[in-house]
Amino acid sequence: MSKFLSEFKTFAMRGNVIDLAVGVVIGGAFGKITTSIVNDIIMPVIGVLTGGINFGDWKIVLKEAVANAEGVIDPATEVAITFGNTIAIILDFIIIAFAVFCLVKGINSLHRKKEEPAPEPEAPAEPEPTKEELLLTEIRDLLREKK
Repeated sequence: MSKFLSEFKTFAMRGNVIDLAVGVVIGGAFGKITTSIVNDIIMPVIGVLTGGINFGDWKIVLKEAVANAEGVIDPATEVAITFGNTIAIILDFIIIAFAVFCLVKGINSLHRKKEEPAPEPEAPAEPEPTKEELLLTEIRDLLREKK
């Protein structure tokens, strides 16, 4: 049993697991932010643009709500397919997917820049030969001609 616990401890303390845990926590918080943006900002604007329609109220009623013993209609007895909330959730997903896409694209761009080798500096041009070098070259050429 102690070997099992030791292996679990090694697994849990690996960097990947901790990175994953941090990602899940940040992802949960990011999900709440995007849900708020969709529900509190985007959906009301869409509702105004569509004539004050509240997408949360969109539903297909399969069975009407029934009145209880006092004659009051009990909304809990209604059976309906509510698809307005689904529209908001789909928008929520699209925003999250777009944000993650932009984040991954940015990170990949940084990785590419990091991996690209630095351009090699150009080799310096050969310096002009000195007077002595020119004279020695001329002497060499004259000696070759004599042979």
